[in-house]
Amino acid sequence: MKKLLTAGLVSLSLAVGALTAAPALAETPAAAVSAENTPIADIAATPEGKAALDKNLPGLTTHEAYEQFKGMSLKQVQPMSGGAISDEQIKALQADLDKAQK
Repeated sequence: MKKLLTAGLVSLSLAVGALTAAPALAETPAAAVSAENTPIADIAATPEGKAALDKNLPGLTTHEAYEQFKGMSLKQVQPMSGGAISDEQIKALQADLDKAQK
């Protein structure tokens, strides 16, 4: 039993050592955030994104139904908004998001 436990710990130690010795993967650039296609919750997840949403679509992130539509994109929510989300607002939001990503 002791030999099995020791062998298991040695194997685990070697595996962990191999993982920590592996070269780090090159970081891939983050995908650009799209005001039209990125889920609203993903935009709101960063301070810059939330600020841009609050500036261009005041009340969106505090809306009583936010939990229900936060996984959708603005283009998906727009037809259900009764005109509360305009193409101009989405374009202005994209401009702010582009500035924040630079």
